Amino acid sequence: MIKEETNKSLFIIGMDNTIELLQKAFNIHSDDMLVLQIYGPVITEPYSDLMRDIILLVYEENVEEIYVVGTKGKPTNAVNMQEVLDKIYEKEELRKQREVLDYLFKACMPEFPETSMREWLEGSKTITDGVQTSVQIIRNHPLIPSNVNVRGIVMDKSNGNLSELKVS
Repeated sequence: MIKEETNKSLFIIGMDNTIELLQKAFNIHSDDMLVLQIYGPVITEPYSDLMRDIILLVYEENVEEIYVVGTKGKPTNAVNMQEVLDKIYEKEELRKQREVLDYLFKACMPEFPETSMREWLEGSKTITDGVQTSVQIIRNHPLIPSNVNVRGIVMDKSNGNLSELKVS
C-alpha cells in the first residue's frame, strides 16, 4: 500500500489560542493541520529544541506552510511573571544558580542577548516583535527549504480577525 502524501500546515501558537478558532479562521481541516502550542509564541534561538521540532515536522510531515500566530487582546492564560520570579527566588537552594545566571546575563553577550533572567523569561516586548522575530528565524534557517512559506499572523482574540504581518 502506498502512503498518500498530503501537504500540511504547521501552526505555532500561544497557550491562549484555540485550535478550533484557527481551523475556522484558516478554513483548514484538522487532518491537514499540525500545532505546536508554546508560551509566546516566540522562537529566540535558531538551534533550540523548538526549532529542531519545526525542522523535523517540515521533513517528516511534508509541511509547506508555517504560521506563527500571536494573539492580541486579553490572553486567557497570561503568565504572571512576578509570581514566577517570586517562586524562583524564594527557593534558597537556587540562590547559587541565580547568581551564576545573573552574571551570565550581564557579562556574556551575545549568547544571552537579554540583560536579565526576567527579560529572558518574559520574551518579546510586543506580540508583533515576537512573531516577526520568529518568522525571520524560521525563514532564514539553513535547514528550512526555500519552498516552505512562513507567515506571521496576529489574531485579535476579541473578534477573531487575522492580520498578516509584513516580515522582511
